[in-house]
Amino acid sequence: MAGGEPGRAQGRPAHADVVYAEVDGRALALDLFMPEGVSNPPLLVWVHGGAWNVGSKDGVPLAFVQNGIATASLDFRQASDARFPAQVHDVKAAIRFLRAHAGEYGYRADRIAIAGDSSGGHLATLTGTTNGHAALEGTVGNHPDESSDVQAIIDYYGASNLTTILDQSTPFGLGVREPALQRLLGGLPDAVPDLARLASPVFHVDAGDPPLLRFHGDQDPQMPINQAHELEGVYRAHGLDVAFHVLHGSVHGGPEFYAGEPLALALEFLRRTLGN
Repeated sequence: MAGGEPGRAQGRPAHADVVYAEVDGRALALDLFMPEGVSNPPLLVWVHGGAWNVGSKDGVPLAFVQNGIATASLDFRQASDARFPAQVHDVKAAIRFLRAHAGEYGYRADRIAIAGDSSGGHLATLTGTTNGHAALEGTVGNHPDESSDVQAIIDYYGASNLTTILDQSTPFGLGVREPALQRLLGGLPDAVPDLARLASPVFHVDAGDPPLLRFHGDQDPQMPINQAHELEGVYRAHGLDVAFHVLHGSVHGGPEFYAGEPLALALEFLRRTLGN
């Protein structure tokens, strides 16, 4: 999704290009948007989409910061730069950095949410359901003693089970998904089953996971809506806090996900799980 869509970032962040880690001589940066007139707000970490291979931190929706929630938008290594789990290692490193520097920037470190769209939704959910998982925490960044735990997850039309996604996909979806998975995993899921399971949030959900809000369009030709049903089902099986909102007639993304009823639901969810 492009940065020019309604609700997407058009203004300047309060802190731009903040380096949260360096990997192999490359700086990984984030932009931090702070709400006006709000003291010590909760924090939302935004993970952009783009088939794990394109996109940038510039495409963050600003609806959250406009409603009193500090928002950090991340860049991270793309699949063309490094295979999975490098992307999750980077996201977790960013959360540890943000928690370590909360006093400096002025948001709450105790209540952090994570959200993302498309492949970013997948990474957000995987990050949120794997706190303390040794293979996914990684060693990126300078704050290993900080927690990468989050208190809420919002997933916009992301993948949840890479072992079933191809069987659920339309022919159009396969044309998008197969090369994306090849880049991310180094092979299709059947060829790298252990890695595909490691990259699938549905296999990591347990009774200690944070509340989840999921959005998906019922006309999405790219990401099977069954991915959302699978994740919701596993959450419910564990007795966890989960809500799934279907946008009827919507495809893979669009401004309607960040306005009207979906925005109201997202803001209510964040206020309930993070506090005002």
